[in-house]
Amino acid sequence: MGNYSAKDLSAACIDAIWTMTSIVILASFCCFVSAQNRDQLDYYRERIELGTSEVKRDALQSLRRLGTEQASRVAAKALNDPSEIVRATAISAVVFLPKSEASGILIPFLREKSPFLRKEAAHALAEVETPEAAPALIDVLTKDKRSEVRSAAAFALGKSGSLTAVPHLTEVLRRKPKKSRSFVRRSAARSIGQIAEAVTGREFMATTPENYLPEKYKTSVGARSTGIEFEQAAAVLENVLGNPKEAQDTRREAAFALGAIGNPASSSVLKRFASVEDSSLAEICREALLRLSQGR
Repeated sequence: MGNYSAKDLSAACIDAIWTMTSIVILASFCCFVSAQNRDQLDYYRERIELGTSEVKRDALQSLRRLGTEQASRVAAKALNDPSEIVRATAISAVVFLPKSEASGILIPFLREKSPFLRKEAAHALAEVETPEAAPALIDVLTKDKRSEVRSAAAFALGKSGSLTAVPHLTEVLRRKPKKSRSFVRRSAARSIGQIAEAVTGREFMATTPENYLPEKYKTSVGARSTGIEFEQAAAVLENVLGNPKEAQDTRREAAFALGAIGNPASSSVLKRFASVEDSSLAEICREALLRLSQGR
């Protein structure tokens, strides 16, 4: 047995036994969890099949909280439910399917007669975050008669990261600002900035302004989004930022988008608003200027 003592061999045997025991316990636990998950999904499946509308909604909301592909597959069974509110809840619960599959399921709901369902489908596609949905969302943005549905589509297009959406979002901002259009204009400006970030490989900024820290502590990374789409968008966004008739939220998102595009030609208009009384707008302009300087 070489130079190993009986004590060493005994210790090795004990270690091997403990290792095997741990493996058995872990495997048993995994089987238990798997069985428990199956039982849980079966429970929600039964409630969706046999419950009242309220029971179905509760089950679908629980499936959404699980946040798994398996849960979304169970939720998908409610997409044809007679109740509109149940279908809407199911729409929000299928977003954890593979992106291509989820978008294939959700896109037809953008053509539903109910504006509520169309809006929910657009919001769900925003969570899926796939360029595959961009053509259908552009169609909604340009043709839907309901402002809340167009706003949801504008928001979702930013999450899609699709460059093809930029001219259509820019066209929204070319129109005169009106109170009834404020949210769709805000969403359009924000989405142009998000697409610019996606094109340059940066992660979306979660909030604007990013923070109020001194410049040296900011995490914004500069890069320039080139192309005629962004040049035209930047010109329109500069007008939006400089227009006092615009909603303040829209002007803030325009400043963010200009920083994301990173065109040095936008620095003059950003400097004009980097010291205004609106502290949020001023901070976003300063962050945008920082990103422009980093992207040169």
